[in-house]
Amino acid sequence: MVGRPSHDELIGIGPALRKAREHRGLTLDEAARDTKLRSEQLRALEAEEFDALGGEVYARAALRSYATYLGLDPDKVMGAYLPHAEEIGPPPRPRKLGRVERAIAATRVRDNQRFLLIAAVVLVGVLLIFGALSRQHDAPAPAAIQTEQPSIPPSNQAFDVTLTALRRTQVKVNVDGDVSSYTMMKGEQLSFTPTTSFGIEGVGPSVSLLIGGHDLGTPGSPGAAWVRSFTYTQVSAWPSPSASPTSSTSGSASVSVSGSATATP
Repeated sequence: MVGRPSHDELIGIGPALRKAREHRGLTLDEAARDTKLRSEQLRALEAEEFDALGGEVYARAALRSYATYLGLDPDKVMGAYLPHAEEIGPPPRPRKLGRVERAIAATRVRDNQRFLLIAAVVLVGVLLIFGALSRQHDAPAPAAIQTEQPSIPPSNQAFDVTLTALRRTQVKVNVDGDVSSYTMMKGEQLSFTPTTSFGIEGVGPSVSLLIGGHDLGTPGSPGAAWVRSFTYTQVSAWPSPSASPTSSTSGSASVSVSGSATATP
């Protein structure tokens, strides 16, 4: 269809497009913005000036896109258009190459083949050199990974603790990190066998301590809270009980229990 058709020549697609656009209250500029088509192209579709769209392929694509945008059935619109459209011929056959063009193409093929051959030779050479260098160097010995073993006290590591209440009192003991509280009656004894550490908290001179066979007397002063702690390392370093001084009734004997601190009854 060439040029602008007369009113009698209209196939009805253009008026249907324009009516659908106006029914939606859209201007050509608004429709162009939404469809990404130029307003001149939309005006040509509504006027059925399909030749102004730049070819049959472009006209069909624009018509289908515009019909879909306006809510019309694109298949029905295309069915009304195709009987009046020009046939789309097959693409032109490729032109035969001339003698000079065939010579240039053959030269390019040979150059490409030569380049691929050179690249393959270089790659093989690099691989051979890399393999030779790898054989010259023995693989390094695997690194030794040091693992830290958990500290487990020997089965014979322990020391004895005996508490004797001089009156009714409450004490809190910590045996290898396990804390417990006890209410002791006068004359009652508590015995423990810690493997790493022992701690005790009390108030006033209420209990006597026997640690690792050493009589440490009665720690604390009237009405005052006190804390004592012992470790296996400290107790094992004390002289044997037979060689250690014996606590007197006046409480003059003392044994170091934690660094510079002393437990004095």
